[in-house]
Formats: sequence, structure tokens, C-alpha cells
Amino acid sequence: MRLDEFIEGLGPDEEDRKRRLAEEKSYEILDYVEQVEDRFAEVTSGDSLVGSTSPSVFVGRSNYPNVSTGILSPVGEEERASEFATSSDWYERGLDIDNVLQYRTGLLNSNHAADVTSVADAWDGFVGTQREVAIADRPVDVEIGLSDSLELDLDVDDVTTPTGPSARATSADLTENPHVPRPVKKTLEDDDWQAQGAMTYLYRRGFDVYEINDILSAGALGRGENRRLVPTRWSITAVDDTIGKFLRGGIRTNPSVDETQVWMNEYVGNRYWVILTPGQWEFELVEMKAPGSIWNQDPTGETWMGSAHEGYEGRTDYVDETAGAYYASRLAVLEHLESVGRQAKCLVLREVSDDYWAPVGVWQIRESVRNAFEGVPGSARDRELGEREELAGEYGEAETFHGAVRELIDQLPVSLPALRRKSRMLSGLQANLADFS
Repeated sequence: MRLDEFIEGLGPDEEDRKRRLAEEKSYEILDYVEQVEDRFAEVTSGDSLVGSTSPSVFVGRSNYPNVSTGILSPVGEEERASEFATSSDWYERGLDIDNVLQYRTGLLNSNHAADVTSVADAWDGFVGTQREVAIADRPVDVEIGLSDSLELDLDVDDVTTPTGPSARATSADLTENPHVPRPVKKTLEDDDWQAQGAMTYLYRRGFDVYEINDILSAGALGRGENRRLVPTRWSITAVDDTIGKFLRGGIRTNPSVDETQVWMNEYVGNRYWVILTPGQWEFELVEMKAPGSIWNQDPTGETWMGSAHEGYEGRTDYVDETAGAYYASRLAVLEHLESVGRQAKCLVLREVSDDYWAPVGVWQIRESVRNAFEGVPGSARDRELGEREELAGEYGEAETFHGAVRELIDQLPVSLPALRRKSRMLSGLQANLADFS
């Protein structure tokens, strides 16, 4: 499909879209937080949280290496525990920002202070129980002793999924035997296996990055004496980066795509344009954050722009300006290229609108770019409603990389000169004079 036809078919128009989103946006989350305390009182017995079912864990990064490490459990929703764990299923179900925050405020973080080196051989006590929860392939029943009252602060950032209420734990004990998949047992039993190799092994065995995140964070990967608790924020980026490097190594001998392709998706106030163009592997993410959005809160200011880039050999330093978004979007692109047996130069353009009123974590970036290649622009909710299905499996085609950007510029909140100044690929790739007219 020609790119201009692809863009024309995206509809509805931007004003209608914004009105619809504004009508759907709800701030009932504030009331929901207050309800958590009542539910917490109902499911505690004395100083214990009984009958708790934990689907995941959380490790903080403050005061590293002495961190707060926690077991996450839904409050009064044990039969639905698996729904509370961050996963690709959230995107497929079309969760909006409210839904995500409601899930997270309903997930109690029973936390305990620990040194990150305390896990090398720990299978007892709080840290041991936490590790058992992390390596299990389904939610685990635990009984948790609590010493403090509930704290209702909602902690949010741009990488991790928001964390809800917390309480200080004095103990944690399993009330069932967790089921641990055979590949995870293999990585645990091999004390000489470096963490990077164990991560790629699990990924090749069908584990998604969400599961590997928990296992790494709980200190269950790596050489025995070197195993550490890894703050959740760091583990998310580490897994995306490690799996991305593994995939990049596999695609660099593949033939190139033979045309310039433009894919698009939008979700929770974020819009993504993914441009693949012929050539050896190269990747860049450019973020454009609208005034009034969560990370650019001045409603009268200019669109904020950030970017990060790598060439054929990859990067040697950490990405600061776009942080976890870079590694999550790069992983999604590499997964697509690996699946079609190709390599390409890739530019991802992320537009963050003021509809993104609360950050829900880097997972939405990963899933949005992953699903852009499904060829159905729009949110998962749009797909459930059957909208835009005529575009399934389609992408826009352009004659050149610069021609694609020139056709897209009217869809973006920045000018072509501004984008060219920020994008290394746009300013560096060879172009015809017509591309700059």
C-alpha cells in the first residue's frame, strides 16, 4: 500500500480521537486508592496477610546495595492474581491508564530490607520465599507477617510499572509448593552460567521478557557467588538490552529489506511510527513529548525531543536521554526482523500526547512497537471494536527513507528541520536534493 493511502486510512481524524479519549479519561483512581485500605483490613488477620497469592516481586533501588525487596500480592483478589502481573496480555486486553493503575493499587508490596548480596544461596526466610515466587510459572500462595500499617503512596516512573500500597514485612512463608519450569531449574543448577547466557537461554525456550525480569530481579540468574538482587527498574532494561543484543547478532547476516516500510500504532496517548529502510542494521529512537504531557508538564512550552542511536556494531554506553524506551522499542523491532529473516535501518518516532496523563511503565512501549508490525493501527480497544480492520497486515510503502519522513511530517508535532537536527539517521543517511525540498 502506498504511504499516502496508508496514512489516509488511519482515521478517525485527530480531533475526534482526542474528544473520545477525553471522554474516556477518568480520575476515579483517586477514589480507588482510598478503597484499598478497607480491603486490606478485611484480608489481614492480626499482623499477618493470610491466603495471599503472589504473581510477582519488586526490588527497589534506593539506598543500593541495601534495598527494599518485596512480594507483590493482590488484596482480596487472590483468584485473579495472574491478571495483576505485568505482561503482554495487558495490551491484548486493551487496558487503559485507569485499568493499569487500578491493578497496581490493588497489589500490596509486602517489603523487607535486604542487602543485594544476600541471595547467593538463600532459599529460606523472606528473600528465599521471594525467590520462590519469582521462579514459579504461576502465582504462589504465601503467608506474610506484617509489622507496619499500610502506606498508600502510588510510586510511578517511566520504566517500571507503578507500585501501589506497601507494608513492612517481618516474614514470608510458602503455603504450597511452587511449580518451577525445567529451563529455570537448569539455570539455577548451573553455578557457572553467566546471567546474560541464562537470559538468552530462557528467551529461546519461550520465556517472555516479563518472566525473565522477575527471575533476574530476585537474584536467581548468574554465577552462584555473583548472584545479586537486581532493582526492578535495572532488570527491565538489562533484559531488554541483553535479548536485543542476542537478536541483533542473529540478524546482521540476513539480507536487507528491499523497500522502505512505514508501520504505525497508538496506545494510551502514545503514537509510534516505525520506518524500516534498506541497508545494514542501524537503529534510532526519537521521542517527541507534547506540552502538558506527563514528562513535559508546561502546557505553554515547546515539544520536548530526545533521541538515541546505534550503528551496525551497536552501542558501548548506556542510553540516558531516552533510557528504557530505547531498549524496549529496539527489542520489538529486532524481534520483527528476526521473524521475517531480514535486517534493516530503523527509525522509531514516538509521540507522547497530553492524553498520557500518568506513566504506566516501559511495557507499553515494547508492546506498542511489537504490535505495530501486526499492521492494525490503533489501540487494542479499537481492534476489539472491530475498527480499521481493513488495514490488517498492511504497512505504508515509500520510495526512499527521506521521502517517507517527508510524507509523515504533517502527522508529527515538530517541523522537518527540527526533526533533522535531532535525528542522526535523518541528517546522516545519503539523500537526494528533492528529499529536502
